[in-house]
Amino acid sequence: MQYPSALEANLLPKKRPSLAMQKLQLHSPDLTQAHIDKLAAMADLFPNCITESRDASGQLKRSVDFDQLRQELSGSIVEGPQERYQLNWPGKREALLTANAPIAKTMRPCRAESVDFDTTKNLFIEGDNLDALKLLQETYLNKVKMIYIDPPYNTGKDFIYEDDFAEDSLSYFERSNQFDATGNNLVANPEANGRFHSDWLSMMYSRLKLARNLLCDDGVIFISIDDNEVNNLSKLCDEIFGAENLLTTITLKVRYEGKTLVEDMDFQKLVENVLVYAKVKSMVTLQKPVKKYDIEKFEWFVKEIGTSKIIELGGKKVEVFNEGDFVIEKGASSRLGLKEIWATGTILDGNSSGRFFRDHLGGRVEVDGLGVLYKVYGIGDDALPYRYFTGPKKLTATKGKYYQGIPVDILANLENAKKTQPIITFFDLAGDFGNCRHEGSVDFRSGKKPLELLSRLFNMIVPGQDDIILDFFAGSGTTGHATIKLNAEDGLKRKFICVQLPDPTDDLDYTTIAEITKERLRRAGKKIKQENLITAPDLDIGFRVLKIDSSNMNEVYYTPDTVSQDLLSNHVNNIRSDRTPEDLLFQVLLDWGVDLALPIAQETIAQKSVFFVDGNALAACFETGINEDFVKLLAKRSPWRVVFRDAGFASDSVKINVEQIFKLMSPGTEVKTI
Repeated sequence: MQYPSALEANLLPKKRPSLAMQKLQLHSPDLTQAHIDKLAAMADLFPNCITESRDASGQLKRSVDFDQLRQELSGSIVEGPQERYQLNWPGKREALLTANAPIAKTMRPCRAESVDFDTTKNLFIEGDNLDALKLLQETYLNKVKMIYIDPPYNTGKDFIYEDDFAEDSLSYFERSNQFDATGNNLVANPEANGRFHSDWLSMMYSRLKLARNLLCDDGVIFISIDDNEVNNLSKLCDEIFGAENLLTTITLKVRYEGKTLVEDMDFQKLVENVLVYAKVKSMVTLQKPVKKYDIEKFEWFVKEIGTSKIIELGGKKVEVFNEGDFVIEKGASSRLGLKEIWATGTILDGNSSGRFFRDHLGGRVEVDGLGVLYKVYGIGDDALPYRYFTGPKKLTATKGKYYQGIPVDILANLENAKKTQPIITFFDLAGDFGNCRHEGSVDFRSGKKPLELLSRLFNMIVPGQDDIILDFFAGSGTTGHATIKLNAEDGLKRKFICVQLPDPTDDLDYTTIAEITKERLRRAGKKIKQENLITAPDLDIGFRVLKIDSSNMNEVYYTPDTVSQDLLSNHVNNIRSDRTPEDLLFQVLLDWGVDLALPIAQETIAQKSVFFVDGNALAACFETGINEDFVKLLAKRSPWRVVFRDAGFASDSVKINVEQIFKLMSPGTEVKTI
């Protein structure tokens, strides 16, 4: 995604490289680098020999692939490294190492910034998305149905994540345990840097490797990108997801011709792309568009070619009308067009029940594809030997009948009459991109994606009742907004997980992009709820805010061997003093792989506060003075898992007896301490 323009200038985070005036080098020129730069500038002279590498200090620089250059200048095959088909760049192995290395961090709940904290199933995670993806590995492994990301495009004006790759796994783990405030930052990747591809690829590689783990077997990832990195990203995804799992590449028209006139512009870019990859292509079920019910689309059911609109379905004669047809009803003085019937509410079946064509169809014509009326003979009585039907509703409908009384055998034939169409891979969304700036009642000037795009992408895949949708470059929050909107429309209960770094903005109302994301989700959810009070009264518009932070545990928890015997008294409490019991609970959930959106209840047992997660899925008590009487009361509840503070027991004997008490009273309970 392209971050707000203000981030390119005066309001850069303090830890980003200084944009101050360059200093004099005060040494003789580097002729080697100058020669390489000259060679690189000659685009027609061995461009395939110019590559990127790291210098002694670990900085990227242009360099020459001498093996390739030797081959260009040789009339025979020269010796060199073994050839293989691969995408490679300096920093790739370090990026893989970084993806696999553990971190000692946690997510701390923030009730004050959440919406419906106790009931919602949605999550908003504030922090570095690499940390977030690592922390989610246990809990959401193989559970995410769809991922959408809009990463930095590497345009030379946006920012990428600066991850520390130049260290081994031990150093990385040790640094992660230092609990300092450095973390990973966004840094400019400007044109002056040559807009290095290697840094961008390293940043994407580690994150996509972790993201793939979270996808379920029938899961799909959508990645927005423009032409700066689309080729590299395609090769990268081929390696991570497998080239055989590419579903398609969608081309988006994002702007109109001539809207922006630049005198020195040779080519005006009107399109961007969305790469679509599956976890396992054979497991994915696409939701293809279906032809509408009208006369032209029912021709394959007409037995006699001609003008007849009488067809046989399920052994019964059915007459099909579309909007341009006329129908004569009992008691009517003239023929009425269906458009007129719809507008006037004229009774169609001639009885006093007052069933109206308009009332049957309402606003569902375009949504359900029910643009016609069926007159079915042989199902009425002698006075009225036919009935009118509006056809089946969508099979995903959760309320009402699938059809308005139409016989099941006819319904089956009508369903078989649906002919699916291929999914078109060109979306003309120029108008939506131009008008999405204020969607969600939050202004976001650059890189914002329209709701229409997310809706169309998510509707490509047959949805499940409780699908999880992940976006770890959340930006303004379009993914979360779209998820709530789709749930309101079809009654499903998709859940979103949005991750956003709290990067500074120049907005007077919001200090970080994460604040913008949260506010949009609040406003959008409230608006959608108000608009769907009757049709979707139980719509989940909330989200739990979780903020990535250093571990709740003191250093002694991870490095007990470094504490000398005479200092043990200072380390009895291995938990940080500024952490709450709920902070501890969420770190336990992460470590145990328990869903972070499960309901949490807090009860008092024998004057001790106890958390119960999803009923009896987990019980946690982090208080001190735990005795055997309390443990017995808790064991009677038979929780699946139970956790205590290691220093919370009244005595060593109680600690020793806890497991025995649970073995006797609740043998299925797993007991742990922190």
